[in-house]
Amino acid sequence: MKALVTGAAGFIGSHLSAALVDLGVDVIGVDCFTDYYARSLKEQNLETLKRSRHFTFVEAALQSADLSRLLDGVTHVYHLAAQAGVRKSWGRDFAAYTTNNIEATQRLLEAAKEAGLARFVYASSSSVYGDAVAIPMREDAVPQPVSPYGVTKLAAEHLCSLYHINYGLPAVSLRFFTVYGPRQRPDMGFNRFLRAAHLGEPITLYGDGTQTRDFTFVSDIVAALVAAGSQGRPGGVYNIGGGSRVSMKDVLQLIERIVGRPLNVRREPPQKGDMQHTFADTSRARAELGFSPSATLESGLTAENDWIRQRLATAES
Repeated sequence: MKALVTGAAGFIGSHLSAALVDLGVDVIGVDCFTDYYARSLKEQNLETLKRSRHFTFVEAALQSADLSRLLDGVTHVYHLAAQAGVRKSWGRDFAAYTTNNIEATQRLLEAAKEAGLARFVYASSSSVYGDAVAIPMREDAVPQPVSPYGVTKLAAEHLCSLYHINYGLPAVSLRFFTVYGPRQRPDMGFNRFLRAAHLGEPITLYGDGTQTRDFTFVSDIVAALVAAGSQGRPGGVYNIGGGSRVSMKDVLQLIERIVGRPLNVRREPPQKGDMQHTFADTSRARAELGFSPSATLESGLTAENDWIRQRLATAES
């Protein structure tokens, strides 16, 4: 097995690359270091990986990379590279989302169709569903995204399906539900909340706190990705959720308990594109991938809190 991991310097991509390397897989990691957040944080994600003889890193954008060379001998592609962020996907920034989420995916699929892959695994998002579908969300629901970001993730999903139908590409799409854990992006909620709690800074909560999310720890996401690479049904779409559907009010109370201090919460109106509720029906992933999330929200938050506390201590030293 030889794997190409796009977005390898990112939150999930670095965890996946490390897991594959631990399994003895030769991994080519690709990342173009988009400026969505600091390059230095992504480089830290790669520090241990770059010391492994099973890992090769290539800095390149998928839109211009020599994909035939990158795919030479590759058996599995894990396509995680994307322009992240629901709230930033409006207005003039939308061009970055069409370029990095749709055009890059199409170019990679076009190169992969002749590569003889065992699997092409695409990282999609619960953002494709929107607010109109029933809870828990099933893969056969009609997606109606409420953000431009969700639209681009759904478009890339459709491209994967088209290349499977027309070229036999063994593409599998996984819809991730609110991923968290060590190395989480600095703009994401848990990272912001935990960091602010330690620094004694105010926390901004958008909405009234009754909105709910199905939180999924990063190790469970990685397990699903690895399973999809061997057991995913070509053409299949799978929800990957942690089974921890919790309101934001309850999340903040849990963070207070883990950190051991009260939070200074400032409330702001809901942001455009934010979904009100997410909750995954994972029965298909359980049946076909053997997916069974193992992390509780409390254990996962504790792990992320330990990571953030260590990073803050390192920054002070």
